[in-house]
Amino acid sequence: MHSGPLLLEEPIRMASILEPSKPVMLDTVGPELQVVNKTERPISLEADSFVVLTPDQTKEANSNLLPINFHGLSKAVMSGDTIFIGQYLFTGSETTSVWLEVSESKGEDVVCLIKNSATLSGPLYTLHVSQIHIDRPTLTEKDKEVVILASPFVLVIKTWGARNNIDFLTLSYTRHAEDIREAREFLSNHCDLQQTQIFAKIENIEGLTHFDEILQEADGIILSRGNLGIDLPPEKVFLFQKAALHKCNMAGKPAVVTRVVDSMTDNLRPTRAEATDVANAVLDGSDAIILGAETLRGLYPVETISTVGRICFEAEKVFNHDTYFKKAGKYAGMPMSHIESIASSAVRAAIKVKASAIICFTSSGRAARSDLKHVPWARQSLIIRGLFPMLADPRHPAESTNATNETILKIALDHGKASGVIKSHDRVVVCQKVADSSVVKIIELAD
Repeated sequence: MHSGPLLLEEPIRMASILEPSKPVMLDTVGPELQVVNKTERPISLEADSFVVLTPDQTKEANSNLLPINFHGLSKAVMSGDTIFIGQYLFTGSETTSVWLEVSESKGEDVVCLIKNSATLSGPLYTLHVSQIHIDRPTLTEKDKEVVILASPFVLVIKTWGARNNIDFLTLSYTRHAEDIREAREFLSNHCDLQQTQIFAKIENIEGLTHFDEILQEADGIILSRGNLGIDLPPEKVFLFQKAALHKCNMAGKPAVVTRVVDSMTDNLRPTRAEATDVANAVLDGSDAIILGAETLRGLYPVETISTVGRICFEAEKVFNHDTYFKKAGKYAGMPMSHIESIASSAVRAAIKVKASAIICFTSSGRAARSDLKHVPWARQSLIIRGLFPMLADPRHPAESTNATNETILKIALDHGKASGVIKSHDRVVVCQKVADSSVVKIIELAD
């Protein structure tokens, strides 16, 4: 969360009125190292000069001394290590980012050589040290306070009730599967947020090394390419992205990519390389894209969202669903579960008849509570690529043996037409349950 929960109360309330189906994601800070400039006066750093990083936050930040929020840095780094300091959600193109090289440690202080000239302005800067372990918990006490605040904060509008708990928690700097388990236990035991899905943010070598175990435990993955780009050589970042997205796709877990159009923080149009990068993220299998500095402090936030959306739309047109389906089938294993078998049949049919959409009815079977139970799950489903959730009347579940399903189907088809996904004479594959039997059928729309 880029602002305090109380500051965001009104914007989220308005958003919930305008778009009640939109989910809420809370981002943790995690064990992030920070440079603290209490005076907020600009600090000029000159290349080839030296600056001292100190954990003594009582001292005033200046060109020779930068207070930080971590006492263990001197024990964690070695001479020659690289340290990066930049704005929160740095783009890398500003003149407000600086690279340092560790020269020596003196007690708890770290003496560094400044590699490039820069001016630090503002109260807070993030500090990233390449490929070291930071001995701090992934879900910090500060994060826990924010999550606890977020729970009653979201529930403050009584008409929202349990429907508006946070839908996603992004766990910054996830390093092990145990980080996910601890966060899940905290959400369940202290916040009554059992339904909240946890997305692991992979931001450093530790998270990358334990990626497989993290993927197994998390509900989804966020590839934080900005921080990863500091830990990894530039020529390796694309390899990790492709491998990570492939693993997420095969595991059936949503994958999100960050840092795509940094230049739009200050410019109306992205570079050609950035536009291609967005398209490649879609073609590689990303479910969603998170914008950062472009919408947090950028000059063109609305234009950025619109531009990235159009690029994603065009890339989706040429995405090879047939190849993706065949790859996924190899990882499904045999024998398939009943649900996987039905889903596989529906997708295979859609590919062969070139269907515009697959409509799938799903229900818990507990009609009395399904209206409340499924609202958060419907919102959370929005992060899954190509999935558009709709809530049907719980008094007419998909398992009904009468013609009710056709009524619900008509509503779904009308929604598809209104959104432009379906048009006249298109073919649509429908998955539904009739009595105790699962049925896959193909329908062709009339005028």
